[in-house]
Amino acid sequence: MFELPTVDYVTEDLSRLPDGFRLRPYAGEADVPVIVDVINRELEHDQVPFRVSVGDLAARYRHSSEMFDATRDVTIAEVDGQPVAYGERSWVDTTIETLREYRCDGAVLPDWRRRGIGRALLAENERRSRELAETHVTERPRVYGSWASDRQDGTNALLRNTGFHPARWFFEMTRPLDEPIPDVPLPDGIDVRRVTPNMVRQIWDADVEAFLDHWGGFDSSDQSFQRWLDEPSFDPTLWVIAYDGDEVAGGVINGIEAEENAALGVKRGWLHSVFTRRQWRRRGLARALIARSLVALGDRGMDTGILGVDADNPTGALGLYEGIGFQVAERSTAWRKPFEL
Repeated sequence: MFELPTVDYVTEDLSRLPDGFRLRPYAGEADVPVIVDVINRELEHDQVPFRVSVGDLAARYRHSSEMFDATRDVTIAEVDGQPVAYGERSWVDTTIETLREYRCDGAVLPDWRRRGIGRALLAENERRSRELAETHVTERPRVYGSWASDRQDGTNALLRNTGFHPARWFFEMTRPLDEPIPDVPLPDGIDVRRVTPNMVRQIWDADVEAFLDHWGGFDSSDQSFQRWLDEPSFDPTLWVIAYDGDEVAGGVINGIEAEENAALGVKRGWLHSVFTRRQWRRRGLARALIARSLVALGDRGMDTGILGVDADNPTGALGLYEGIGFQVAERSTAWRKPFEL
């Protein structure tokens, strides 16, 4: 059963929790469709134009790593045995700021909002994160982290009212594929190759390396690699990868989220990761690879390209995407809060 945390700023709200409320741990893959339903009903209610699939979440939960283990880091909220919300925790060592960030996420069914459930789950996420942090030895400063679409007024208000502050802003950008796509030549000495299975890990490692000088952090463990391989949208035939000799110079990891498209009634193709390794930057490589990606997605029947970008990306990605026809469609905020053991 749920025990009220001894955190001053949540006491009043937690006192309003409905009768029959309890928190329980994740009970295995049978819970995956339950969590997906909670997430997607919240996204639909908030008019956030994204969805999560059972396959995506199952892939994430199936492979445990030091940074995320579903059996340790996922909590289900129930009222009289009915799932009404969930919370999730993970941690990562960030790159530029060299922090250890304990990330808190979750969702509440729309009909059960404004009853203290979201705040109770956030308090539980923080409590569990502190317990885990006590087992960690690190000299890095620690922070809590979270994330929300700017359409999610309730989530953003909850984070603000519980001590989080905006740390960074991100955009999702879209581009119609029926508009002319420029024919951009590759830099001299660079060629695009068809991806074979033996190239996949090299491409993963190059992608991870390329983002080491970007804001935030990423779980680059072998378990995270396996999650990626298991994702339903994993389709190397859609990738556009550039080589310079035996070296990956850059690439675009493209994918089609078929279930999301069906749920939303759209035909979007994702440019999930656009990366150029440091020594090949400032030569027009990314622009050439993006143009080829847009053509590839259009050839698969998509009518829109979509990607995410850090609004303050240090490599000028925002301007690059705008220059090839992308426009900002959605905004989201990364939140942080001081962490005390």
